[in-house]
Amino acid sequence: MATCLRLPMASSIPCSSSSSMHLKHRSVSIRCAANSYCSAKIPMPPLNPNDPFLSKLASVAANNPDALFSRPQNSDTPPFLDIYDSPKLMATPAQVERSVSYNEHRASTPPPDLPSMLLHGRIVYIGMPLVSAVTELVIAELMYLQYMDPKEPIYLYINSTGTTRDDGETVGMEAEGFAIYDAMMQLKNEIHTVAVGAAIGQACLLLAAGTKGKRFMMPHSKAMIQQPRAPSSGLMQASDVFIRAKEVIVNRDTLVKLLAQHTGNSEETVSNVMRRPYYMDAIRAREFGVIDKILWRGQEQEQIMAGVDAPEVWDKNAGIKVADAI
Repeated sequence: MATCLRLPMASSIPCSSSSSMHLKHRSVSIRCAANSYCSAKIPMPPLNPNDPFLSKLASVAANNPDALFSRPQNSDTPPFLDIYDSPKLMATPAQVERSVSYNEHRASTPPPDLPSMLLHGRIVYIGMPLVSAVTELVIAELMYLQYMDPKEPIYLYINSTGTTRDDGETVGMEAEGFAIYDAMMQLKNEIHTVAVGAAIGQACLLLAAGTKGKRFMMPHSKAMIQQPRAPSSGLMQASDVFIRAKEVIVNRDTLVKLLAQHTGNSEETVSNVMRRPYYMDAIRAREFGVIDKILWRGQEQEQIMAGVDAPEVWDKNAGIKVADAI
């Protein structure tokens, strides 16, 4: 039975000495062909010279190919990492940053932030309550713009609740608003103030402190003047509370004096108005003297409406008597 099983193999591969010599000669020829194929120069794709892993791998493949193909079967090291004396899993960030492909798409200079772009257009924007960080930035920008050109105007956009939040809680000292006001008064430039949202408390003072004729307000903005608020006393002593109360009164008198100076009203009028929070829309703020003009696209319509008589004048000219006068 063994003879029968060997018959097909014997028919295809003769069991003779000549056939064994033929197989040996054939295996030698195959090995030589493989060696000649391995020794042939195989075109390789271009490598990034700054990549340490590919550079090392290419040098090992060129000098000792057997080190790549005779790999251990059970090895705890990831493939091809043992060719390093001290293997690294990835390139360092500095090497990646210096690579050619990364630098091609890298910006030459960092993009400017939005306040810097506005400052380039001579615009200073106050969009937060007047805390120490905001005051520091605004005063620095005003001084910088005067240094760059003392003749060009500075545009101050205001959307701030002053030294308080929208719920009335005190977040900054009244001195923050007075510091920006003093810096505005010391500048040689014209300052065009524009209210673009809310101008409350000290922010309303900054709005009114702009150059006469250059104080503007958006049609749906709000302005409000109010008395300064004392910060939370906490567990302070009675004498300390009394000292703070006197300081609040001094700040109130200073605020009344400055508002009266810039709005053209008397101090008594401003003091009476400030007894309670006094809100003003754009029209009322212009009548009170906080602003000079209302900014909107329909300025031509505003000029036309300014020349129209009031309803009472129309009734009087038409001979209509008021019901209360009858």
